[in-house]
Amino acid sequence: MTSPDVPIKTGHEVIQAYLKTIDGSPGVYRMLDSESRVLYVGKARNLRARVSSYARPTGHTGRIMRMIANTASMMFLTTRTETEALLLEQNLIKQLKPKFNVLLRDDKSFPNILVTADHDYPQIKKHRGAKKEKGAYYGPFASAGAVNRTLNQLQRVFLLRDCSNAMFESRTRPCLQHQIKRCSAPCVGKISASDYTQTVRDAEKFLAGKNADIQNRLATEMNTASEAMEFERAAALRDRIKALTQVQTAQGINPKGVSEADIIALHLQDGQACVQVFFIRSGQNWGNHDYYPRVGADVDAAEVLEAFIGQFYDTREPPRQLILSNEIESPDLMADALSIKLGRKVELLVPQRGEKAELVDGALRNARESLARKMAETATQTKLLAGLAEAFDLETPPDRIEVYDNSHIQGAFAVGAMVVAGPEGMIKNQYRKFNIRGENLTPGDDFGMMKEVLTRRFKRLLKEDPERTSGTWPDLLLIDGGAGQVSAVASIMREYGVEDIPMVGVAKGVDRDAGKEEFHRVGKTVKALRHNDPVLYFVQRMRDEAHRFAIGTHRAKRAKTVGATPLDDVPGVGAGRKRALLAHFGSAKAVGRANLGDLKAVDGISDALAETIYAYFHEGS
Repeated sequence: MTSPDVPIKTGHEVIQAYLKTIDGSPGVYRMLDSESRVLYVGKARNLRARVSSYARPTGHTGRIMRMIANTASMMFLTTRTETEALLLEQNLIKQLKPKFNVLLRDDKSFPNILVTADHDYPQIKKHRGAKKEKGAYYGPFASAGAVNRTLNQLQRVFLLRDCSNAMFESRTRPCLQHQIKRCSAPCVGKISASDYTQTVRDAEKFLAGKNADIQNRLATEMNTASEAMEFERAAALRDRIKALTQVQTAQGINPKGVSEADIIALHLQDGQACVQVFFIRSGQNWGNHDYYPRVGADVDAAEVLEAFIGQFYDTREPPRQLILSNEIESPDLMADALSIKLGRKVELLVPQRGEKAELVDGALRNARESLARKMAETATQTKLLAGLAEAFDLETPPDRIEVYDNSHIQGAFAVGAMVVAGPEGMIKNQYRKFNIRGENLTPGDDFGMMKEVLTRRFKRLLKEDPERTSGTWPDLLLIDGGAGQVSAVASIMREYGVEDIPMVGVAKGVDRDAGKEEFHRVGKTVKALRHNDPVLYFVQRMRDEAHRFAIGTHRAKRAKTVGATPLDDVPGVGAGRKRALLAHFGSAKAVGRANLGDLKAVDGISDALAETIYAYFHEGS
């Protein structure tokens, strides 16, 4: 065991020693620092050859030299093929987030449109997550907004229902969607099953890019109706054709020669990167999304783009083509890995001319403009953080600000909320909600709620990262409230030994007007900022964001509780059987009053389960 007085060796000589223990197999290597933190994860066709390149003292970029200088040990894992090594490398990078790797930071899933297949009158709706429900899926779409716009347009054109099956079964008259001409009201027989089936087929053709077929058929039907003097039907068909034309116009550029592809363009500038991804499916543009992967000052485009592609498609299904702005380091290897994942051939193209090159140019222009905006916003944010440090006597500008707020109605449905801000603005994937659990709290006790939230927060931080090395510890706490809240939180911070973290309470001032906020700190006089101070606006925005998040969380909790029924607590009754019981009896109260024979008559309810339900509602009677 190494003595604590002997410094741990690092650098290329340490790496050199590993050459005796590895061979030329393909695999993945990890470089670790003196505290066993992973610095870098890489793949190699030949591990010995790759490691020997790091063992040389010269010929490296500044980033690689710093990485080598910090390396105290290495770990190796051999694979059968280099393709396996590539897949494992990207998986480990996402999992371990090493300091010197290119890292994709925004990894949310993308929504799809689902046309269900479990009902005689299929429903059309937005779907996110695993594709477990029966039906046809279309996507991905770049954002929830893109899906919602498309769904609105589809409802105008095809009049498909978007209500749940339970709602469909319970209708006795058309809903508002029918009144505003967004649904054909199959629930009350306003359209025949065969006609509804035809509109579903048309909607699926549209989502598959077969727009011309639909328009031609609708035009023929309109002319036939007009000749038969069915003018009301002809007018309805005319409106659908018009709506379909508007949908196609609103989609913007729809490439003629590209049916299914992701257009991926990278722009690098001053050590920062933006990757723009356009989703082309069924010959239609289904939106775009920008990403800002973490990169170093001296990485090249090939390394950044390869890392992005590997991590981006680690949890997503790739399309048939990736049309790229730059070559990547191992295009053949990446194509093989993605083809294995998809189960069919995936092509990687870097076009030089023609329509595909024009698509890349458009994506590249978007990436360039997006990065310029991002850098301008970051520069502004940096100034605001410096101003915040000056206003509240902080030693350095904070990298992580945590803002807390509570929401409740006279103590009911109480929740706490935490939002996070930093040099790049609001960090939404770090937001947290807290269901208030305190049984001894007086309803509406804001001080007690805030103490519970901060107690749970610091307990978790001390358990998960007592050394404060992960970057999840706050540099500044902003509390929505005045002297009382600050005193309550200060007592918690003293209890857990974290009173070195600066804390500011933000309270409404005279007449509770925005702009007259008062700032409370432990052991200091109440402070105010001048009315037009940018730092004041910055604090207001963060406080308002915390309030918005707290209110949204509270409403969601209240809606869930209000929508709950006694059936939720019956053993063996899941969502599907709950729907069946409500559809059969109309309400949970009616289920509770039903006799055993009636319960056994419900589709999907076995005799044993019917007895369980009956016993639950009649226990002790």
